[in-house]
Amino acid sequence: MATYMISDGRATLCPPVRGELATDAAAVDAPIEPAESGTVKTGLLDVSVVLPCLNEEGSVGFCVTEALEAIARAGWSGEVVVVDNGSEDRSADLAVAAGARVVEEETRGYGAALLSGIRAARGSVIVMADADCTYPLDQLAKVAGPVLDGDAELVLASRLGAATRQSMPFLHRFVGTPVLTWLVRAGTGGTNVSDSQSGFRAFQRGLVDRLGLRATGMEFASEMLIRAAQRDVPITEVPLGYRSRIGESKLSTWRDGARHLRLIVRLSPHLLLWWPGLALALLGWMIFAATLADSTGASVGSLTWQPIFFGAILEVVGLTAAISGALFACHSPDVSQPTREAFSWVSNERSLRRVRWAGWALAVAGLAVDALLFGLWVSKAPFNVLAKLHLASLAQGSLLDGVLLVSAVGVYRMLLSAAPGRAAPEVRGPA
Repeated sequence: MATYMISDGRATLCPPVRGELATDAAAVDAPIEPAESGTVKTGLLDVSVVLPCLNEEGSVGFCVTEALEAIARAGWSGEVVVVDNGSEDRSADLAVAAGARVVEEETRGYGAALLSGIRAARGSVIVMADADCTYPLDQLAKVAGPVLDGDAELVLASRLGAATRQSMPFLHRFVGTPVLTWLVRAGTGGTNVSDSQSGFRAFQRGLVDRLGLRATGMEFASEMLIRAAQRDVPITEVPLGYRSRIGESKLSTWRDGARHLRLIVRLSPHLLLWWPGLALALLGWMIFAATLADSTGASVGSLTWQPIFFGAILEVVGLTAAISGALFACHSPDVSQPTREAFSWVSNERSLRRVRWAGWALAVAGLAVDALLFGLWVSKAPFNVLAKLHLASLAQGSLLDGVLLVSAVGVYRMLLSAAPGRAAPEVRGPA
């Protein structure tokens, strides 16, 4: 990382001072002023506004000016830190000219830029926003004030009430943001937020380190809320406006959406793996039962669809997802303590033994049906062809499920025994 200083009207690179960015030595050594009663004062300044920036020369200067004016109106000491994330235009020059400190971050990504800017910030309260004019920085006091006064730890500015077709695309407003918000709320046990993807937030300067945030992309927004909820950090939401952006959007709908889903799987595996997996497996077995009761299949035009094969796929995929979700929830360091405790049965010897016996029962049942069908074929006994087909699919699904369960328990035991300082659960009774 590097910082910029102004010289002859242009921004030039300068070396960091004592590990801090664009901070003079006197400020580094200056004592922290005592906080007034009820206020939060842990930094050299009251507020630092951090703006990630990638080719925003058309708007960054206005955003910096708007933020600095809002800080002055509130009577706070503060700064604006613009994080240049590889801009190829005059964004850095214009930001410095408007009064910002500029930090250069080589690692591309929204989260990477914010983490870099937060580390460089000197304020007791950190405000994160964007440098594209979408967030009304003139209303900064509504977001930062409750945190600075000690009334909140994390304040989120909701955009949806004031968003328009011009400021937010239809797909983002009515599909992407609501779906991700629902997943975040479900993954955190019902955190009461309406706009989880808002990038206009204020929080105490030590919160990021306390939460251990690591996401480098757009999923940083979801990670902050999920980890905050896991650690019982209260989240306050205030409705604010949302304006049309200036310049080209850096958001990639599908790529960034997929990154959010991967993050939620890691932090809340029970939400996207365990429960959906059980639902798919149950649906697969329901399809098995329905097709065995009526083997005629479903007519699709001139064709007849036999859904029993789809049922076999569903129950195998579902069971695989459920097993993965249970293992993640029990052992992942990223899940919350209540979730880990809820899935502590995974490492319980009695549970492992029951799962193993259930697997053997399913495998033996599948082999028995296969043996029956083989006997019918050898004896050339009259038997409905479709009924044979359905029984064969049922046997295949049962056998696959059984092998999957037995194998999962076996591999899990080996991993536990190979882990340093841990031994496999003691096995009692018949193997």
